[in-house]
Amino acid sequence: MGKISQGILGGFSGKVGNIIGGSWKGINYIRIKPTSVANPRTKGQVNQRTKFTATLEFLQAVKPFVSVGYKNLAIKKTAFNAAMSYVLNNAITGVDPDFEVDYSKALVSKGVLSGALNPTMDLATANQVTFNWDDNSDQGNANVTDKSMLLIYNPSQKESISVLDGASRTGGTQTVSIPATYSGDTVEVYMAFISEDGIQVSNSIYIGSGVAS
Repeated sequence: MGKISQGILGGFSGKVGNIIGGSWKGINYIRIKPTSVANPRTKGQVNQRTKFTATLEFLQAVKPFVSVGYKNLAIKKTAFNAAMSYVLNNAITGVDPDFEVDYSKALVSKGVLSGALNPTMDLATANQVTFNWDDNSDQGNANVTDKSMLLIYNPSQKESISVLDGASRTGGTQTVSIPATYSGDTVEVYMAFISEDGIQVSNSIYIGSGVAS
């Protein structure tokens, strides 16, 4: 049982219910005993951890991109956490116990700016990816001064190449250099736009996957 030393205002030691008292280096403290979990590794918990791990692995590799792409959703949370929430809830695929990110459904940028029109990629040339898109600067809230945001993610190496201030919306093309070590690896490619003042971003568009030359 617990004991109170030096009267009612003194230190408390021992245990009463789920309250534990003690002293450390002359400092009295109390804490609540952690609630025991009958089965801390239920099937549902394991599945959720697997989904979380897959999401975290992907987003850590593309963090510079999502830090910009989700900055407008960083309300009472970080841009990274906003991206985690979206991908976990919208871009996980698989059957218990094997879950992974569905790259085609993952948004690496989320905003109200008009997105890219008919974006494509070309992986034919060694050590580079060429992006192409149509000029839609006269549509929606697009502007001729909007800059392209380009992302190349390499799942096997768990890393990415980001361009956050690329060619203009009217430019229609940009070539991005990639490491020679990417040759033969499958890469996942995305594109978005950011306004010239850096305030607004568009939803990203998944262009597709391909094998780097």
